[in-house]
Amino acid sequence: EDATAAGSAVQEVPWREVFRRAPGAALVATGFGSGLLPKAPGTWGSLLAVALGEGLVGAAGLPGLAGLAAVATVLGVPAAGRVASLRGRKDPSEVVVDEVAGQALALAILHAALPPGGPPLVRWGLVLLAFVLFRALDIGKPGWIGRLEALPGGWGVMADDLLAGTTVERIG
Repeated sequence: EDATAAGSAVQEVPWREVFRRAPGAALVATGFGSGLLPKAPGTWGSLLAVALGEGLVGAAGLPGLAGLAAVATVLGVPAAGRVASLRGRKDPSEVVVDEVAGQALALAILHAALPPGGPPLVRWGLVLLAFVLFRALDIGKPGWIGRLEALPGGWGVMADDLLAGTTVERIG
């Protein structure tokens, strides 16, 4: 259970201690440490998703990219919940597995709609557009996207980004 959601006054645990107590969850939740990079951790998490996702599209096609979104979600919900609880915060900014999952979902929807063998410049332009739109939705959290943060535990961390990822397709 998330400590802040339970209303208890929990002191924030340092990241070193979080990695000691739950190394796997911390590694997954921080996007292999990308969320610990200075300035704009969510952007680093989204960039990680673009790099991994586009690499997977090249190596394994759309199933590889969809697999990234699925694995990030399945592993991310419990990892984000555990790390948030350890940190004593509802949604620590360094937890970026939600950005990885949401951005990968946005890219999977984009690639599902793209004709195979299209011009690389167009493809990369659309990838950039999906990145910018996803970040704008993730930061702005309009409408239902922001309301999903009220869900308990890891779902409160992850669900808003998953909805933002699917919303990119409707806007773009």
